[in-house]
Order: sequence, then C-alpha cells, then structure tokens
Amino acid sequence: MSERVNVRILLLVGDEAEVVADAPDATEPERYPAVEIAAALGAARKDLPGTRLTARVGAGNRLCDWRRA
Repeated sequence: MSERVNVRILLLVGDEAEVVADAPDATEPERYPAVEIAAALGAARKDLPGTRLTARVGAGNRLCDWRRA
C-alpha cells in the first residue's frame, strides 16, 4: 500500500503547480501539471495556489491521486 502525504500548492508557473510536501525530506517544491490537479479536485486552475491537499506517493516517488485535505 502506498503512503499518503499532506501537500500544499504554493503557486502556478505557467501550466504547472509548485507543490511542497509536509515531509522532513521535502527540501524543494516539485512541479506537477496544474490541469491534472484541478481536474482531480473539480476546481478551477486559478484557485489552486494556497490549497492544502493529500496525495498518494506513487511510482518513482511522484505524487498522484490528489484530494482535498
């Protein structure tokens, strides 16, 4: 079973969202397609910055399965 982590979307950079995980080993934000996150939440892309979510840690330690916290 994969782990779920708490994350926060810092800002949008073009078509990508900068996401930071609430984890001790998360040193830098990572970028993910904003449209993917917005679709999973049923939210507008422009409303993503500041949103707190949970995500599943998938293959290659990439986040997926976005859900509102």
